[in-house]
Amino acid sequence: MDLAELSDRQEITDLITAYTRAVDQSKWDDLRNVFTDDAVLDYSSPGGPVGSLDEAIPFIRNLEGFSAWQHLIAQVSIELHGDKARATAYFFNPMTAPGPNDMTSVWLVGGYYHHQLVRTADGWRSRHMIDEIVWSK
Repeated sequence: MDLAELSDRQEITDLITAYTRAVDQSKWDDLRNVFTDDAVLDYSSPGGPVGSLDEAIPFIRNLEGFSAWQHLIAQVSIELHGDKARATAYFFNPMTAPGPNDMTSVWLVGGYYHHQLVRTADGWRSRHMIDEIVWSK
């Protein structure tokens, strides 16, 4: 593995992290630095839309109904093909919400983020993302 490949892998991992940080911090405009202008985001697994970032953001903002949420990313698998790449990252997303009698409800979700990426003048960007829910409790 050469330095260029190591750099690409790190940039892609950082991009996936940038996605989860933007979502976790409700910084919706920061998502524009993660996706290409023509990106398709597929949230059909958790019951959301398949469409552009502008179509996806209202669905993602449903997280604001929780009192807290946080993504944990692990096991990022990256396949590089010149100026294109595929990446899959495992995710774990615990979320909390106020419950009855001052109790807190906890919802746990695990799955994969599948990205098809392209190298742009601004660095790597995701052209297509699938949010695949594997389990929830």
